[in-house]
Amino acid sequence: MTIIDTAAVLPDVARFRGLVRTGAWAAFAGVALILVQIPIYAAWPPPGTTQGLFELLADDPVRGLITLDVLYVVSNLLAYLLYLALAVALWRVSPSAVVVALAFGTLGMAAYLASPRAVEMLTLARAYQDAGADERVALLATGDGMVATWIGTAFDVYYLFNLVALLVLAVLMYRSAVFGRATAWWGLTAALLMAVPSSFGTLGLVFALVSLAPWSVFAVLVGRRMLGLLATAEGREPGRARADEAAGR
Repeated sequence: MTIIDTAAVLPDVARFRGLVRTGAWAAFAGVALILVQIPIYAAWPPPGTTQGLFELLADDPVRGLITLDVLYVVSNLLAYLLYLALAVALWRVSPSAVVVALAFGTLGMAAYLASPRAVEMLTLARAYQDAGADERVALLATGDGMVATWIGTAFDVYYLFNLVALLVLAVLMYRSAVFGRATAWWGLTAALLMAVPSSFGTLGLVFALVSLAPWSVFAVLVGRRMLGLLATAEGREPGRARADEAAGR
């Protein structure tokens, strides 16, 4: 098995420095957002009924939208930027595997972005506030359908595809000397904990919460390493340019 060393990936890192830097800082931002989300959900757990969601959205739209995973949308977009940066660092290990990982990550992200119903629920909540008794029954039924869609098939597909993407990237890390084995293990652990979607009752919720710890460690380690690679790549470039000039290139 060929092990790809750090020197081999530095040209790619230098070429895509903007993407690598964005992915690194996205990793840190994603962890910071997790640290914000946890106390919010602990202090204000989401209502258990559609009517409760409507009332929350009417009384406090911002907290209602947060309850409907608006921040989680941002977290996933940040994670996707991290995957793109990882693709640069792992490309020479196996281009085919990187393409597979990004394909699953992209499809999973598309599936997830199709599932939230925050804006629709806010619109229904405003209509519910001014509706009569009969209209409220219809609006609640519509809201129930929105909630079912939110945590339905697209959400589960996102979970499964994200698991595959992270699993492939973690395995590729073992074939690269760029990342330590510990980083790969943290990524692998986070991926395996995604085997049970958070929509699967109490078990899914426990798995989702537990997975945040290894994912956060993985993201921080990868982000730090990406910035280190950038510093090394940018530090080598002036010397390489002088060497090329001396050689008449």
